[in-house]
Amino acid sequence: MDLSPRLSDDAPAETEPADVTADGPTATRRRHLATTATAGLFAAVAGCGAIGSGGPADTEPSERTDETDDESNPVGDLPLFDAHAHVIPTAARGQDSLSADELVDWMDANGVDRAAVMAFDSPEGYPVQAPSWWVLEQVAAYPDRLVPFCTIDPRTMTYGEEAVDVFERYVDSGAQGFGELKVGMPIDDGRLEPLYELCAEHGLPIVFHTDRQFLTDEVGLPRLEEVLASYPEVDFVAHATGWWAHVAADVEPSDLGGRPEGPIESRGRVWELLSTYDNVYGDLSTRAGWNALTRDAEHGRALLETHHEQLVFGSDYLYPGQEVPLLEAFDRFDLERDAWANVRHRNLEGLLR
Repeated sequence: MDLSPRLSDDAPAETEPADVTADGPTATRRRHLATTATAGLFAAVAGCGAIGSGGPADTEPSERTDETDDESNPVGDLPLFDAHAHVIPTAARGQDSLSADELVDWMDANGVDRAAVMAFDSPEGYPVQAPSWWVLEQVAAYPDRLVPFCTIDPRTMTYGEEAVDVFERYVDSGAQGFGELKVGMPIDDGRLEPLYELCAEHGLPIVFHTDRQFLTDEVGLPRLEEVLASYPEVDFVAHATGWWAHVAADVEPSDLGGRPEGPIESRGRVWELLSTYDNVYGDLSTRAGWNALTRDAEHGRALLETHHEQLVFGSDYLYPGQEVPLLEAFDRFDLERDAWANVRHRNLEGLLR
């Protein structure tokens, strides 16, 4: 049976406690950040903000300066690696399609050096599917700028080895992460377990979308915590309203699909899970992430200061002309340069296979 997903314009539109050992969860690739801080993926693209959008760079990159807290080195000079971007084959939701060329044009205009490009293989994930095989083809023209991710719809795992073969073909073709995982089932659904195990086996981080419709959970995120504890060798990058609503403690079920406003009276489960598990990260993309930082600026700055080793910059760029308010964060929040380096690129570099 051919498991390669087909493009579809019929999919519905998106709507916006486990045991831990005494030593804490098993450590993941985050421990390697100390040795990959200024090397690795950005060795070939330092200074690529000046690269044109007509194709991959063919010039030698300039060396970046030391990423320590130095007023002579503004934060904007640090590499910027977008953890969550897209290419979209056809128009959807009244917005134009987005090609790899257009994505790179936007990156050049906004100082983004590299971007992880998500796939949409599940039909409910987006009105138009962007299958993994297609994403891999589209980003191939920009190997120094665009990093492909892949997905497999968990319902196809019933095909056993054939589905596993499809997954492994994606990895062999260059997929460096798994995402965007966005399916209409609970985050601890048994059908997801084979995917979590495959990502553990191949060392792929998972970017997942959780809200009231996709990868659902209850207030307090007990299902997510069970997954984090059950798969300590997998890095999970949490995205969307179901996660970011929990930046505060007072969460109502309706908040899992929205963006709660107002000051934060007490810190929520986001803080606790980031402190307890080193295999969970926060994807700051979309207005949900921006809202988590700005609804209470004092707590937003504290979140960045406290958990900068587990937060990643992301745009969730889906269509030409989309606004990305998170780009304002680097001027809005006064954070040490070294901490910004983690958020801007080090953390994501450390996660990729």
